[in-house]
Amino acid sequence: MRFLTLTIVLAVSLNASCTRSPPSYDQMSTGQKKFALAKEEIRELVAIKLGAFATDRIMVEGRKIGYMYREIPARPEDSGWRFFSGDEDQAYIDDLSHTGVYAVNTVANSDPDIIPYLNTPAPCAFEKVAGTNKYRRVAR
Repeated sequence: MRFLTLTIVLAVSLNASCTRSPPSYDQMSTGQKKFALAKEEIRELVAIKLGAFATDRIMVEGRKIGYMYREIPARPEDSGWRFFSGDEDQAYIDDLSHTGVYAVNTVANSDPDIIPYLNTPAPCAFEKVAGTNKYRRVAR
């Protein structure tokens, strides 16, 4: 049930905050957040030019992705991907200031272990297999 609520919250956020295309790293770094990766550390790892949601646990605190899911996108600029460290509680998720829209490539730079899974069609969900760089498919 926890992730059903996340879907609703994130869908509302996307409608409220997503522009024509995902923000560039320059646009993201001008806000109040200090990101775990410097602009100079971002490399082109994937060709996906769409946006995705990721929490600050990943993008600011530098934690690895522990849970990710993809839903059918409602907007052309949305990949449908939602990324979490896996330890976020509902109160954290409900505070939309802890979630941002990022280019999928930027998220992949934060945790390259996700790259083999990014072309999986929606709907899908994966959780990290503890102690590995692999994910296993799970029900949403």
